[in-house]
Amino acid sequence: MSSDVSLCSPSGLVLDRDEPTEVAGENSFLEDVWSGLASDGKTLPCKYLYDEVGSRLFDDICEVPEYYVTRTEIAILQENLDEIVDRLGTAATLIEPGAGSGLKTRLLLEHAKPSAYVPVDISGAYLAGVAATLQADFPELCIEPLAADFTKPLPLVAPELDGSPRVLYFPGSTIGNFTPEEAIRLLAQWRHVAGEEGKLLIGVDLEKDARVLEAAYDDAAGVTAAFNRNLLTRINRELDGTFDLEAFTHRATYNRRRARVEMHLDASSRQTVHVGGRAFEFAAGESIHTENSHKYSLARFERIASEAGWRVDRVWSDADELFSEQLLVAS
Repeated sequence: MSSDVSLCSPSGLVLDRDEPTEVAGENSFLEDVWSGLASDGKTLPCKYLYDEVGSRLFDDICEVPEYYVTRTEIAILQENLDEIVDRLGTAATLIEPGAGSGLKTRLLLEHAKPSAYVPVDISGAYLAGVAATLQADFPELCIEPLAADFTKPLPLVAPELDGSPRVLYFPGSTIGNFTPEEAIRLLAQWRHVAGEEGKLLIGVDLEKDARVLEAAYDDAAGVTAAFNRNLLTRINRELDGTFDLEAFTHRATYNRRRARVEMHLDASSRQTVHVGGRAFEFAAGESIHTENSHKYSLARFERIASEAGWRVDRVWSDADELFSEQLLVAS
């Protein structure tokens, strides 16, 4: 738990002081990289894309013209803000896994007027900057940043011990980074955090033409490519890696059967890479699978939410049905 910004006791929110804050440390990073590179189909967990540099590069991705997600979601929020705020209610504790400091978060902080805001992010450095910026702009708001891996149970006390309603906010298309089975487990964890009266406002990207999707994840300016390769830079810096960034090419393709965009880093030649003292062989053309982004029909996501203990209360979408903002309530 960081106390650099605001060490406060949010109304209705008690952090579990008996449990250590869950933070992805160097050992788990190294073990995950070793495990992923040693597997038959090389892979790396996408959560490690989001160090301080990666998080800022992702902010840049949100500004490229091909990446429709951010501008479409912001338009949906702005056009339906009154109804969204009315359904969310006010004076709740707002918890945002994978926090950001952009317009979407600010819209909720300004209009929903939560009693407290708990931004959660795996990158402590990035989180501190986000929290400090928001605290300066919202000086009366209790902000309690939590540096944690939000894919694991959050170190909060049982919801039944709290007196304040909880609203979780998960914008963008991040839920698509998880397989449907993983998404169910994650949403079930958040159902426990939210409690019996809890709500979840979540962004869900919808199925669409493959050309639109592949362009969104391989923009002409190369920002997404830089974001993807930054993972190798991070491994070199933090884990004594020897990746040659110029020897790996970013690739994004739509897997229609699995309804997901897959991001890869392809080795341009046969090579040996060392990480933390271990050697890993790459054949020419061999790839590292770094991220998935699943796309959903409304009916398929409703089934996933239901399995995790949520009920879809309301769906807002754009006229072209590119993206959806969905309000889930505990069922």
